[in-house]
Amino acid sequence: MKKTYMLSLVVALGLSACVQPSYVSSTSNNKSDKPLTLGIDDDDLQNTARELINSMLASPAFATSNPNERHVLAMSRITNDTMQHFDTDILTKKIRVALLNSGRVYVTTAIGANGAEDEMTMSVRDLRDNEEFNQKTIAKKGTVMSANRSLSGKIIQRNTKISGSKQRVDYYFQMTVTNLDNGLAIWEDEIRINKAGSNRSVAW
Repeated sequence: MKKTYMLSLVVALGLSACVQPSYVSSTSNNKSDKPLTLGIDDDDLQNTARELINSMLASPAFATSNPNERHVLAMSRITNDTMQHFDTDILTKKIRVALLNSGRVYVTTAIGANGAEDEMTMSVRDLRDNEEFNQKTIAKKGTVMSANRSLSGKIIQRNTKISGSKQRVDYYFQMTVTNLDNGLAIWEDEIRINKAGSNRSVAW
């Protein structure tokens, strides 16, 4: 009898530890598929990027009066304020590719929050007056395009215990586009991902 009780207890604990997390419905997230983890997975990043891209392209922030002219976007700081260590470029690269393909935006790699993303823009200009190089092939002064838009953001995580055995994890993807001509935010959006699962599950 004692062995049967102990075996039942072990099975019960094992099952509670393996309860699959689920999405919690919200105004900007209503998924029927079960997430693999309480943390941020690839599907979350794909879906969040898609929603942000659609919001940006529907906004007048990137509208142009001349179809032959594009805005120039600089990447500012995207802060990952969650318990998980992942490169925010996984998210922002998808946004950049979509904006470039829209035909409305160029992304500058000559400047950024942490300096030049591609230092070659300035490196080739250091070759001026170098007799080993044909100076006609060296980029001329005043040809680097400055940005008139910047993208910044923050990813926030909030954990809440909702019962003795369950917890809720909310993620907030907050993005802002700033008009660099005057410093005013001209587009903002927040995408929320809400998950619930066992207290035994980890969110990182």
